[in-house]
Amino acid sequence: MRQREVGMIFLILSIVALPGCLELNPDQIDDSVEDAYQYLETTPCNGLVILCHRTFDQVTFPETHNSFSTHEDNIYYPASNHQTGFEAQWNAGIRAFMLDTHYLTTIDQSASQVRFCHGDPDRGFSPCAYGAVDPWNWLNKLESGMESEDRDIVTLLIENHVEGDHLKEIFDDVGLTEQMYIHEMNAEWPTLNEMIDMEKRLVVFWEQSDDSMHPYFHDFLVHSWTTSYGNDDASLMDCDPLRGDSNQPVFHMNNWLNNQAGLSDPTRSSEVNNVDFIVERAIECIGEHGKRPTFIAVDWWEDGDVVEAAKQVNLLELDANQIHLE
Repeated sequence: MRQREVGMIFLILSIVALPGCLELNPDQIDDSVEDAYQYLETTPCNGLVILCHRTFDQVTFPETHNSFSTHEDNIYYPASNHQTGFEAQWNAGIRAFMLDTHYLTTIDQSASQVRFCHGDPDRGFSPCAYGAVDPWNWLNKLESGMESEDRDIVTLLIENHVEGDHLKEIFDDVGLTEQMYIHEMNAEWPTLNEMIDMEKRLVVFWEQSDDSMHPYFHDFLVHSWTTSYGNDDASLMDCDPLRGDSNQPVFHMNNWLNNQAGLSDPTRSSEVNNVDFIVERAIECIGEHGKRPTFIAVDWWEDGDVVEAAKQVNLLELDANQIHLE
């Protein structure tokens, strides 16, 4: 039983056991106690009450790949991965976001030049040539969304190509640093309720080594693992670990297709973003690894419904013999 539950039960029992209160009628229980108990039991976390008492790694979060790379943000195909930007994704229920950080040019690599851009940095020019999104503006929107939905846990996975100090400066500027959770390697992940109580509702991974100067940026390949990505056919999607430490409980089920040119394929996104397809694939991964995927990452999120699929996966009751809806 978790600390929050124990504390609430102790509080209620203490009141009932007060001298002179042994015959206490339930109607006499102080409203603040009743309200607190109801808050514990009925207020959702990330959309579902049952998620509040699950550890972070036992929850499935809907995720967008290259979340910023959208037509709405003036990044167009072949560099784009979605039609609509942060507000639409957030309002639909997306709570995990993959981001890429680069410098606007290869000449000026100062903090003020950091942008969200999509592309290969090893071609002799900045991928921001294909389009760039201001990270201060994007993360300010995230901060506002988290303030308005204060029972939701959010995760970022950053493919980082800038100095760690420069990335941290942006989080400082937008007021997100204080909400960043620091996870100790191989420790048990907290429940969503515990993260809410700690006011640490933002988990950030990055695709580079852990840095003792920046412990809130967790090495993605040490603290988690990922399936393959960008397959050219849905039949090739599987649950085998591709990168990272498969002994870790946190993992990304990547769920998008690439075309023959190696680019994200919007013509077949509805096939793999279909709710039934995602849920069936998640059940396959549960069967192989004994747990839900922590993240289901998609391109062209507007096709299909990854949010509904993640909800259905979260509603699956897992036991040793069978999987069924709770």
